[in-house]
Amino acid sequence: MVAKKTALDKDLKWQRRMDAGIGETASLSAKLGLSLVFLLACSAFVAFHMGGLPRSGFLIAAAVIGGYMALNIGANDVANNVGPAVGSRALTMLGALLVAAVFEAAGAILAGGEVVSTIKNGIIDPGQMPDAQTFIWVMMAALLAAALWLNLATYLGAPVSTTHSIVGGVMGAGMAAVGTHAVNWSNMGAIAASWVISPVLGGVIAAGFLAFIKFKILYAPDRVAAARKWVPLLVSIMVSAFTMYLMMKGIKKIWKADTFTIILIGIAAFVLTLWPVRKAVFRASANMTGRRKEIASLFRLPLIVSAALLSFAHGSNDVANAIGPLAAIVSGVDQGQIVTSAPIPIWVMVIGALGISAGLILFGPKLIKTVGSKITKLDPIRAYTVALSAALTVIVASAFGLPVSSTHIAVGAVFGVGFLRETLSHRRRLHDTPMLIGDGTELSAQKQDIEALRQMDPTLAERAERKLQKRLLVRRRYALTIATAWIVTVPAGAFLGAVLFFTIRGMML
Repeated sequence: MVAKKTALDKDLKWQRRMDAGIGETASLSAKLGLSLVFLLACSAFVAFHMGGLPRSGFLIAAAVIGGYMALNIGANDVANNVGPAVGSRALTMLGALLVAAVFEAAGAILAGGEVVSTIKNGIIDPGQMPDAQTFIWVMMAALLAAALWLNLATYLGAPVSTTHSIVGGVMGAGMAAVGTHAVNWSNMGAIAASWVISPVLGGVIAAGFLAFIKFKILYAPDRVAAARKWVPLLVSIMVSAFTMYLMMKGIKKIWKADTFTIILIGIAAFVLTLWPVRKAVFRASANMTGRRKEIASLFRLPLIVSAALLSFAHGSNDVANAIGPLAAIVSGVDQGQIVTSAPIPIWVMVIGALGISAGLILFGPKLIKTVGSKITKLDPIRAYTVALSAALTVIVASAFGLPVSSTHIAVGAVFGVGFLRETLSHRRRLHDTPMLIGDGTELSAQKQDIEALRQMDPTLAERAERKLQKRLLVRRRYALTIATAWIVTVPAGAFLGAVLFFTIRGMML
């Protein structure tokens, strides 16, 4: 018999909720305070070192906006790199934050490049700009628009593409400045295509590798023997893929290798890795009994390494989303002319690197949890396929000249893994004994049976459908939220960019 809750019990429950809410509010206030300190430090540094330059007010404002954008990149985009590792418990949240912060900053500073494109993806034609002043206003509006949209997306728990955010901001501000004819619409079409290509390709590759692992290892009569045969091959494929991925995305600004060289080095990485990994797997599996958790543990170290390498490559590439427009503003103020590629002052690079790391540590856990555990349940095996898909999808897409987004790839891979699990789970139940529903009535949980039952007894069909929903291994509401955010990212960034351009121009005139 369940004891009835007293008024005191209800009061205590209410008090616990109040305490939890107060704690969350205090924590958020502290994070916002630290973010404000970082932005004030950015403005103080620029004011102290460049206060004597003409129009230094633009530089101070641009440094603050660039720092704000970097914070939001860290809060939103980095989750895709470490979320699967955290969700699978290969890394703790603290460990993931430290690994990602260090490697993001290292990638930005060491491999971010000395020169950066100031107009992302060639979205607008700089020749259409009437003067350098208008160009500076466009860059400031675009940068702030992208940062505001990323901030909102993070608050809503939706991982979105930072590249698409800044593209939308540049497009909207550019159209507001000179009209729609300044936009390169063919490039915009390619970006729209990536909304579909990236998640589908990422999901298919991740699901394909997970299916291979399930049928070749987890469903094998002798799991340990199967693991000894296939895990070294799978890990070597990952090493090869990440070697090529880093050459294409991580260090391309330090050394831009041709396609043949990249392939050759990728093959060499596979060959050199296979034998050492085989020996390591044999040692690690010596006392294994074949439990799934034991097999999964063989993927833990590769998964941690992949999280670090993904963070390094992300830092070297996506820092440009914050420092590209900032470098454009600095060069525009310094040279008094429009620039399409600009040298990066070290202080600009440091703002971008530190901002991404700070945003990750302060606000990143929310999106890390979404990617790592809220969409579908991950373990080291599933997370391995997500990480491998992130590298392979970029390689495959580059080979065919297809536009892709790293954010969409990673999230698409998580959904691909979840839907494969769901499909295999439902197929296994086809031959199961029908389940009992409440009053003892037997009913299969398949959708077609529920629809047939609905014609006879709608109430019973509704109860069966609720039970079926509990068996779904992918949370649909996250799919809807994320897909909606992806679709509206460019239009939302464009709208904000246009509004902010008119606002900035009105304040300056």
